[in-house]
Amino acid sequence: MRTLTVQTPSHQYPIFIGNHLIEQADVLLKPYLSNKVAIVTNETIAPLYLESFQTTLDRLGISSFSIILPDGEEYKNWQTLNLIFDGLMQNRAERKTTLIALGGGVIGDMVGFAAATYQRGAPFIQVPTTLLSQVDSSVGGKTAINHPLGKNMIGAFYQPKAVLADLSTLKTLPQRELSAGMAEVIKYGALGDIEFFEWLEQHMTNLMMQDQEKLAQAVYHCCKMKAEIVAQDETEQGIRAWLNLGHTFGHAIEAEMGYGVWLHGEAVAAGCVLAGRLSEKLGKIHEADTLRIAALFEAAKLPSAPPKFEFEKWIEHMSHDKKVSGGVMRFIGLDRLGKANITKVTDMEILRQTLNPYL
Repeated sequence: MRTLTVQTPSHQYPIFIGNHLIEQADVLLKPYLSNKVAIVTNETIAPLYLESFQTTLDRLGISSFSIILPDGEEYKNWQTLNLIFDGLMQNRAERKTTLIALGGGVIGDMVGFAAATYQRGAPFIQVPTTLLSQVDSSVGGKTAINHPLGKNMIGAFYQPKAVLADLSTLKTLPQRELSAGMAEVIKYGALGDIEFFEWLEQHMTNLMMQDQEKLAQAVYHCCKMKAEIVAQDETEQGIRAWLNLGHTFGHAIEAEMGYGVWLHGEAVAAGCVLAGRLSEKLGKIHEADTLRIAALFEAAKLPSAPPKFEFEKWIEHMSHDKKVSGGVMRFIGLDRLGKANITKVTDMEILRQTLNPYL
């Protein structure tokens, strides 16, 4: 097992990374649990891990109840969030009741938002069960739900008490979900670590075959990078925005196609290639760099091109992005492969040229 510490101005908490950690949750999470626990999961994850997690809590004599939600990005909305509140109130959860997010990024985001707002703030713990959530969404305290006009537009910065990343859960991931998580892994190399990017180029075949040692290295490295960035910029006023490489384009794809049609990681993959193309148009990187990014996503069985839809729809969706400031669209681009930047774009022709092959 490996352990990292996230240190922000408001909070400090551990990330535990290893195999079969759910079975050790009573030992690892004991300091972070209250006497009553709400385990929030979904219909897919509950049959796999809920009973095991409840057993570990029983060993501590902790009272627990479960809230089981429908599975899918399309359910990341107010209606599903209210199911969490319904379950908490029906079971007389108090402000000190610990919420456990047992699942992927959708569960983690919604449980974190519920914890941030239930009785004005309840403690919660992330137990991510997908690669995407283990390397990205479970770390850093960004919580949210989607709105029909934009992804993750309603939420809060709210840090967990701990993160328990059990790599054993990745063995039950469908291939498509594993690939979607790998999109976020590749993103880290492209935005801030060329040596990690090169390591991924060398070992992607092993990673896609779930080589446990290589997967552990990748998850640890991504969590370490994110912990360091979050420590510098907890509420995304500067450098933390780099973690959104590919996301402005990616969120537009998700909104246009309908949430859940393209998985988040699939949209991010295509979005990162578009970010590379935009950086090319701005004279920052060369076409060879963008092709290299695209090739690595393709090696992870991810799309390197977006679906085709009208330019006006791209602009409509991207104008709702959270990085828009003063009415000006801001994108995360690349100064070079392995070094991100924040780019203001006022010239719509540059964006049209970037997207032209896909219109």
